[in-house]
Parts: sequence; structure tokens; C-alpha cells
Amino acid sequence: MGIWREIRNDFAIIAQKDPAMCSRIELFFNYPGLVALVHYRFAHALYTRGWCMFARMIMGLTQFITNIDIHPAAQIGSSVFIDHGIGVVIGETAIVGDYVTIYQGVSLGGVSLEKTKRHPTICDGVVIGAGAKILGNITIGQNAKIGANSVVICSVPENSTAVGIPAKILTKENKHPYDMGKIPDISKQLFIFLLQRVQNIETSLKNEALQQQNEELEKLYESFLKSLRE
Repeated sequence: MGIWREIRNDFAIIAQKDPAMCSRIELFFNYPGLVALVHYRFAHALYTRGWCMFARMIMGLTQFITNIDIHPAAQIGSSVFIDHGIGVVIGETAIVGDYVTIYQGVSLGGVSLEKTKRHPTICDGVVIGAGAKILGNITIGQNAKIGANSVVICSVPENSTAVGIPAKILTKENKHPYDMGKIPDISKQLFIFLLQRVQNIETSLKNEALQQQNEELEKLYESFLKSLRE
């Protein structure tokens, strides 16, 4: 796919995924993620042709303008949407597929100092919530969702939802790949579990106290009957 077609797709995907967009003019002023991607397209083309220093200079200037850090050697597919974008980091050996949505504060980082594939691979259709950190040479499967502020250090299967620190896989049947509101609230579920557990313990204690009272009454009744026989 040519660079101009990729840039055209970068522009088009925003209208599909962001209901807040009112005019195409906004694309040039209110979408730092788009600015960073357009600059990345040119820088990546230069980098692959050996103009590494010039490519790094372009992305360094882009980082200053947009506060988004994308290494020009990273591989980013078509129709990627970086929403808001502030604080996004995409490392050198990261691979991002098509139709991926990345929210602000996301890091696709490495955990190795060796010159190897040390950044994650993000497959097509993945949604990465704000502040999520995906670290190391792992794979996030197609149409998976990563919850906000999650720290992912292991691969995630396709059509799955992963949340938490470290991230845990909650579901494997993701029918709403672009809807972050469908991610389960594990904190709410934990509180419900704890409240139910406390209630069960209280009920158990009450039952034990009632049983003790019944035993004492039985003893009193037996003493009463014994006194009548005497």
C-alpha cells in the first residue's frame, strides 16, 4: 500500500471512530495522533531507505509538537486511530496491525536491552485503553481489548479482554471489539464478592448463636423434666 493511500486511510478512520468530529478542518488542529501518524509515514519511508538520522529527527520534532513518541522503525498498519494521543509511546520493534485504536498514555514498550524483537505485536482490530502498558515481545490477538491502565506482560488471545496489573484475561468471546464500555468492572465484582462473603459469615455466626441458645433451652427443659420426676 502506498504512503499516500495510508495517509488517506488515517484521515478517514477518524470520522468512523470519533463521533466528536464536526468538521474535517478539525483534523489538522485537534488530532495530535493523526499529525504523529502522518509524520511517521514519511519518517518510516526514509528510515527503511537508510536515512535513519533524518527519520529520527523528524520524529523527535513530532514528539515535541504532539507529545507522542513513535520510533520510525516501528511497523504501523493502515487505518490506525490514536485518540487524544498525549503520552503514547511506540517502540522501535513494535508491530501494529490495521484498524487498531490506541488511547492516550499507551506504551508499547520493550523489556530487553538486546538488539532483537523486544516490543509487542498488536494484531488487527485491537483496542488499547488509556494508560495501558504492553511490554515485551508478546502478541495481542486480533480484536482483543486491553483495559485502561492495565499492564500486559503476556500474550493475549484473539477476541479476548484483558485488564489489571498484571493483566488477566477475563473473556474470550469479545463481540464488541471497539466498545471499551463492555469491559467488565473487576473492582465492582470484587466488592460484590466481599460483601456477599461478609454477609454469609454473619449469617453463619447468627446461626451458630441460635443453635447454642437452642441447646441451652434443651438443657433447661431436661432439668425441668428431671425435677418433676423427683
